[in-house]
Amino acid sequence: MFSRLFGFMSSDMAIDLGTANTLVYVKDQGIVLNEPSVVAMSIVGGKKQTLAVGNEAKQMLGRTPGSIVAIRPLRDGVIADFEVT
Repeated sequence: MFSRLFGFMSSDMAIDLGTANTLVYVKDQGIVLNEPSVVAMSIVGGKKQTLAVGNEAKQMLGRTPGSIVAIRPLRDGVIADFEVT
């Protein structure tokens, strides 16, 4: 029973949370997602809200007002910001 339920996840799909890019591979389809590992967040009154991820967030790097932050939550292959990931 468990092999039918969880089997598709272990052999048919792979997720690579890389420092530069996040990739999702699906068996028989190849790479279905290849996006930068970047998250843009709004910080207002101590509350964080995700505004964009991937390519859209990467375009915001260095171009955001003080209340919006674009970050890379992975550094040197390790999760650097657990709240964002």
